[in-house]
Parts: sequence; C-alpha cells; structure tokens
Amino acid sequence: MAFEFFLALFIMSVGVSFAGSATHLYQGISQQAAYLRFDGESFVASLGHLFMSFICGPFIMMKMGWNARENGSVSVSSLLLGSMVGFGWGFINGLFLLGIYFAIFG
Repeated sequence: MAFEFFLALFIMSVGVSFAGSATHLYQGISQQAAYLRFDGESFVASLGHLFMSFICGPFIMMKMGWNARENGSVSVSSLLLGSMVGFGWGFINGLFLLGIYFAIFG
C-alpha cells in the first residue's frame, strides 16, 4: 500500500513541477500573467490558450488560493480549496505527461 501512495505522490509532484515551470516559461515568453482562459483572436489562438490553461492550471489554482483579502490576510478555506484542486489537477497532468514519456521511451 505504501508503494501506491508514493507512486501517487510522484505522479502529483511531476505534474505540479511541470505546471510551475511551464507557467514561468509562458510568463517569460509572452510577458503577461498566466490566467485560466480560452479567449483568443482566432480559433488556433483560443486552442493555444486552452492548452496553456490545462498545462499551467495546477500552479495557477494554487496561486489563486494565496490571494490576500483587503486587510492583507489570507483565507484558509480559499487556500485549502485552491491547493486541493491544484494538487488533484497536478495528478491528472502528471498522468498525462508520464503517459506520453513512457509511450515514447517505453
């Protein structure tokens, strides 16, 4: 049972770390903040934003959980909800990325 738990942690860590690095890469190249969005000037641009939102989503969700209120405090419920969704989404991204990796390099 410990093997399955550590395997899930590994998959989640791969997804979240790739989401963080992809988010910083996107923000560095495009010179704009990464948001969850699907708008665009054309259909191809909309698909690009949707793909970016899927890959960078876990990091964006965890970052949204850290948003401060007007008085400078952080809501614990917002923090927990953002991190729960972010880590769950990171697991899905990790499965996606590791599946591609093992399909190519076997």
